[in-house]
Amino acid sequence: MKKIFPYLFFLFLLFSCEDVIEVDVPAEEPRLIVEALIRLDPNDSFHTPVVKVSLTSSFFGTIPLTGLRDITIINLSLPTAGGGNGIILQETAPGSGEYQDVDPVPTRFFEGGELLLQLEHEGRLYFARTHYVPSAPMDDLRQGDETLFDDDDIELEVTITDDGTADNFYVLDYGEGEFLALEDKFFNGEQFSFSFFPERTLNPGDEVTVSIMGADREFFNYMDLLVEQTTDNQGVFETPVATARGNIFDVTDLDNINLFDNVQQPDVFPLGYFAVVQEYKRTITIE
Repeated sequence: MKKIFPYLFFLFLLFSCEDVIEVDVPAEEPRLIVEALIRLDPNDSFHTPVVKVSLTSSFFGTIPLTGLRDITIINLSLPTAGGGNGIILQETAPGSGEYQDVDPVPTRFFEGGELLLQLEHEGRLYFARTHYVPSAPMDDLRQGDETLFDDDDIELEVTITDDGTADNFYVLDYGEGEFLALEDKFFNGEQFSFSFFPERTLNPGDEVTVSIMGADREFFNYMDLLVEQTTDNQGVFETPVATARGNIFDVTDLDNINLFDNVQQPDVFPLGYFAVVQEYKRTITIE
């Protein structure tokens, strides 16, 4: 017992002398999040655009929904008489953070010319511009036999044919926040098959819908960055995990209409992206 007691006394002193360490959690001002990805089905003559907005709260906080004073989409190639070149979005329900046009919009409204997104939130003005980007359809969607790390891995094989007329970019949506950004650098003008292994668990009988969207270089770069930073439990269009800059700008203090980011405020910008793309879909049943 005499040999054991000194060790017990030493352990008592060790644990009783522990200090409580307080960690300063990084914090920043709430930042607006704008999810404005408009996907146009080539088989539809009308489309109801939906834009979602939310607000960051803190480093470990939730993402509460917020309201906007005004939000519009304008097509500069259309005549302005009678307001025919723009649509006004309205909140679907108070506090929902979802805005859409009351009536379906002809898809041709989005398919030509430069498109502008304008919105106002708490006295700040935000602006984005984009253009419609077509996509190549899927030639085939099938379940492959290969595995990645585990025997339970599911391989989804997509085949497309690139048109070869330009440098094309695509974004593949495999559902539940799993995306793949793709460029035609190595298959320009050719048919190409590529595999994707979803991180989520898929069981026999599950249905998976895969879509392919057109993208320009800027949208491709943005999605490629977010995919790299996205964890397996957080979708890239749900809670951005990094302050990656999209194409939406705070123009409240703009002093040059031709240069959005010239106000010496590099940290003043919202999260999110405005894109209008063509989308093709296919559904497969897991075997």
